[in-house]
Amino acid sequence: MDDTPACEGIITIPAVQAHTATVIFIHGYNKSNLTYQALVAESIAPSLPHVQWIFPQASKHQTTYHPEGPCPAWFDIEELPPRADEYDEQAISKSIGAIEELIQSQIHQGMDSRRIVLAGFSQGAALSMMVALQTRHHLGGLASLSGWIPPRARSSMMNSTQRCPILWCHGTADTEIPIALAEDGIAFLRDTIEQKETLRFIRYDGLEHTTNDAELKDLGAWLQTVIR
Repeated sequence: MDDTPACEGIITIPAVQAHTATVIFIHGYNKSNLTYQALVAESIAPSLPHVQWIFPQASKHQTTYHPEGPCPAWFDIEELPPRADEYDEQAISKSIGAIEELIQSQIHQGMDSRRIVLAGFSQGAALSMMVALQTRHHLGGLASLSGWIPPRARSSMMNSTQRCPILWCHGTADTEIPIALAEDGIAFLRDTIEQKETLRFIRYDGLEHTTNDAELKDLGAWLQTVIR
């Protein structure tokens, strides 16, 4: 990928009551933050009036998996399912930095890092994991929807002091990020994180590489417990 900035735009859903928590939701490969803003605004945000939602938008790049032209991507993808040796180090580093800047901005505005949750779908979930398990900030929670943890990123996560609750949601019929990758990621987390009791893994029978009402409902309920 080229030297284009990792993040080209941000949209938000503001808190409608006193702003006491923030969720940063990161979209997937070749997706738009507008899609997830609409889903959240309809299904989750009304029950969390104290939460500000932030939706960063990845810049468009020429990627290996999408040779037709530039598409929104946080890092290069060569194949789906992703190979174990795939790791676009330069772009990943840049994208981690962009999300860290969003976290730091919230902290500078007075938000306790333990009231900040990272969430994402697919490539956005992978990026959320890489940020959360390397950041020096103790976060309020981490949610992965149809994500994975790139094996080559794991060495920098082994000494993670992150203790936040983790929710991992995944469809059993996902062929782009198969559930085997989710199970592998969960096994890694159980070997790595200190508070294993805060890790929750939910499978959705028949769900492909997308979200559904049940998953969004579970995400909303989980958020109610970690940043109520």
